Amino acid sequence: MATLTINHQDAPVRDGATLFDCAEAIDIRVPTSCIKQGKCRECLLEIEEGISHLSPPTPEEAHLGEGFRLACRTRIVSEGVVRCHTMRRGAMRIVDDAFGLAELTVEPRSGHGLALDIGTTTIAMRLYELDTGKLVSTQSFENPQRFGGSDIMARILYDTEHKGKLLQRTLLGYLRQAIEVLPVPPESILDVVVAANTTMRDLFFGLDVYSIGQRPYRSTHEASLTMAAKKLRLPLHPDAEVYGLPIIGSHVGADAAACLIATGLHERDSVSVLMDIGTNTELIVGNRDRLIVASCPAGPAFEGGGVLCGMPALDGAIERVTLNGSGKPKTRVVGDVKPQGICGSGLVDLMSELLRTDRMNAQGRFLEELELEGFELADGITFTERDVNELAQAKGANIAGFQILRDIYGLELDDIDRFYLAGGFARHIDLDAARRIGFLPDLPDEKILRVGNAALAGASQLLLSPSLRRTVETLVQSIEHIELETHPDFFDFFVDGCQFMPVRR
Repeated sequence: MATLTINHQDAPVRDGATLFDCAEAIDIRVPTSCIKQGKCRECLLEIEEGISHLSPPTPEEAHLGEGFRLACRTRIVSEGVVRCHTMRRGAMRIVDDAFGLAELTVEPRSGHGLALDIGTTTIAMRLYELDTGKLVSTQSFENPQRFGGSDIMARILYDTEHKGKLLQRTLLGYLRQAIEVLPVPPESILDVVVAANTTMRDLFFGLDVYSIGQRPYRSTHEASLTMAAKKLRLPLHPDAEVYGLPIIGSHVGADAAACLIATGLHERDSVSVLMDIGTNTELIVGNRDRLIVASCPAGPAFEGGGVLCGMPALDGAIERVTLNGSGKPKTRVVGDVKPQGICGSGLVDLMSELLRTDRMNAQGRFLEELELEGFELADGITFTERDVNELAQAKGANIAGFQILRDIYGLELDDIDRFYLAGGFARHIDLDAARRIGFLPDLPDEKILRVGNAALAGASQLLLSPSLRRTVETLVQSIEHIELETHPDFFDFFVDGCQFMPVRR
């Protein structure tokens, strides 16, 4: 007998039915713009178990990596257990009192608008009333381009080698579905603002990204972009436009520009640091007189990618971990549901607790009894030394970037007035745990501002106050971009940053 589970729900298996049909039978919406003909290639599923029980891949699926299938082309052909999921989605945890962010101002207009933060791993969206600035709705979901690789260089290679703009089409298919379930008529949406790293922005707008993967790693169009929504086949008002923020330089993208607008760092007299943690972490150091920036190829580990049981901070993610004297874990799960994996803030907690209880050393090595099996966090959720290595390299890249920018700016730790910690899980990170493992520099709590998704906040501000778009377009031209890998001490800083110990002052 064949059994099928989609998104943790049991689905009936009928002879001849595709996985798309099975999903529809239990009211799971799978994106499609070709009505299940295999042409749009948007109905992406990730197969977690039982891929051998499925029909062979069709020619329409030749572009997919191992473990991914198109729901409309795939059938169960033998007895066994099949588990799969669409890209995870869920409601974001919105924090309205994020201290350190500039207050939203509104230039009243009619209709609704969307602010988008398109990350390599996660996509976040806010719907606003344009006349009042009222936040109407939020959504977030995994970036469905994962079949093209988990980091930006893999996506660039995939897009270069596969014709037909498959990455763009898949992303837009999921975005269309997200728009269709908003609590307002899609045709009332008149304006969209997009913040994203360089690669994600250009993929979204359908630009050639080959040059971003080759020295000097530059977009073919670093200025801002404005495109008719209908050209992107987004089901909005016929006259709706989509605005993409300008790129600062190389891999320091439009999301970093949005972070500047959100924090007002460029308007302050005192020197601040902004670290926007993600698959491509971006760092900004400076004040109104001088700003320097860099990107750190951290990879997706702290967003759940490359970690055995990692996942974004959606329902089912373990977000808080403590260990008692015997090493038994106590966890808190997003949504108060059965744990399905562990997200960034939970990973920081877990490594800190393993270090504190001497179950892991500063080099990331486990106690002998944990080396083979790993550390069991919950039923079916295990943390391994291989996971630690992924996280160590991500942390090492971020800290190396911080130390290099500090060195170039001539900045002592005590000179930092504010340290803005941005990113999907930044608002929920435990500062003591982060300092213990060397994830953050040794700064007092009052200097560290956990501002959450500052890129989305900046996109929101530019949506509600269109006149600020001229400001950001001028601002990005005055910022100095630093290539970290050319610094003579990069490797030493990176190796040091991979250690699980407080950051050197």
